[in-house]
Amino acid sequence: MQVYGRRSSINVQKVLWCLAELGFTEGREFSRIDAGLEFGVIDTPQYRALNPNALVPTLVDGECVLWESNTIVRYLAAKYHAQALLPAEPAARADVERWMDWQLGALWATLRVAFLGLTRVPQAQRDHDAIRRSYREGTRLLGIADEVLSKHDYLAQDRFTVADIGVGLAAHRWVQLAQRFPDALDAPRPLASLDRWLQTIKSRPAFSVALAP
Repeated sequence: MQVYGRRSSINVQKVLWCLAELGFTEGREFSRIDAGLEFGVIDTPQYRALNPNALVPTLVDGECVLWESNTIVRYLAAKYHAQALLPAEPAARADVERWMDWQLGALWATLRVAFLGLTRVPQAQRDHDAIRRSYREGTRLLGIADEVLSKHDYLAQDRFTVADIGVGLAAHRWVQLAQRFPDALDAPRPLASLDRWLQTIKSRPAFSVALAP
């Protein structure tokens, strides 16, 4: 297998985390090709033939070529029968997948405004009102997860699943933004259950693999 994408991308990190949970090692079971931002590649005709969106990640597994990070994660978990990560039974699977969709369509769609505004835009050009609104709304959304986690150890199925991967990566960035840019953001309200869960999932070896420099 080949995974195209730079390590700093949250969507690439989802795939790398899932692969590590499956026991796959970069350079052995799969190779990774740096792509996106300073690495280029994504604007080449060869890459666009694989992924017409010119985004990362893209997975090439023999004749199977996939883009969209959540789709790739679902594919990997299903192909390698990792039912602990993604159950086969429809209701249990939907319990997991709704968090994946929520992370992509609600949480990260909101929080990325603050993330990109603070990490990609020069300080003089930043829309600080939009950044604060984004971070404030991201905090509100993470409060939903915090409420669930006050009653359960994990987001779905009372065990670690792929539901925890995407939300965990977004929550990790939420914490980092507050630490790196305290003067640009409102102080986030404490989310004790979310923090406990985040420390638990970050202690998994696969997290360190996915976020390795």
